Amino acid sequence: MFQTVVSTLFQVIVPLSVPVIAGALLGRYRNLETKPLMTLYLYFLSPALILDTLNRANLSFDDIYKTLAFCILNLILMWAVANGLGRILKWSSSEIAGLTLISTFTNAVNYGLPLVLLAFGTLGLEKASIYVIIQMIIVNTIGIYFAARSQFSVKNAIQSVFSLPAIYAAMLAVALRTLDVDLPAGIEKGVSLVAAAYSPVVLVILGAQMVSVKSAEMDAKLQTPFWMGMTVRLLVAPVVACFVLYVLNIEGILFSVMLLLASMPVAVNAVILAERFNASPRVVSKCILWTTLASFIVLPVMIALVK
Repeated sequence: MFQTVVSTLFQVIVPLSVPVIAGALLGRYRNLETKPLMTLYLYFLSPALILDTLNRANLSFDDIYKTLAFCILNLILMWAVANGLGRILKWSSSEIAGLTLISTFTNAVNYGLPLVLLAFGTLGLEKASIYVIIQMIIVNTIGIYFAARSQFSVKNAIQSVFSLPAIYAAMLAVALRTLDVDLPAGIEKGVSLVAAAYSPVVLVILGAQMVSVKSAEMDAKLQTPFWMGMTVRLLVAPVVACFVLYVLNIEGILFSVMLLLASMPVAVNAVILAERFNASPRVVSKCILWTTLASFIVLPVMIALVK
């Protein structure tokens, strides 16, 4: 077991850490601006990766159905955990909203996809791409609604989904496969070339974002929400994911990929929503930093267990 963990650490985590560390150093000493890179990732690299992967993927309707069911059920249970704990501990609505963001917003795109590609290869990436597309839709609608119900509407939900370029890339891929039409050879090669740039760029962004996350000392009263958030994301989330996967009878590589993606650290973008909806932004930002750092130890163990 120990040898497997060490092997996973060097084969998966170390390669991922190179662009992350580079991004962190550039962010710290060269003030790397992530906003232009985020635009590049959101409007160019991400749609290219989704289009390239889904266009080549060997996916079944059963995989899509199970992934959809897993995403919805897992989100509802994690929301229930966050709200249940918040009510038991008699937290304010702001603290409960913060724990909800920590519980439901995972870094499945910037961190998860490159990790799955290295750990499980192209087949794993195919399964993960479906998860990411579904997760983008659910998190940008139901997820935000759970976190800020008083400030969210159906109109906002529709606009948030259709503002994501990756959704249109997924629609195009589905249309091409349904009509049994291939992209012209030159365009297909170009899309694959762009898709290959996805992993290093988003990992550099992740590194730069990590050093920009505020990690100042918190008030004593915020220590409990912080440690509860860490516990929920690192320990409770994998248990809940395992339960949902068992209930849905998901097995094989789909089980491994879903469990891994559901156990990722808190998404960096969660702090933006935390600030927007006053959902304990200081707690959320600190959980982003420390769950990401802890993941370099936790995820190799998890990969070794499910492989």
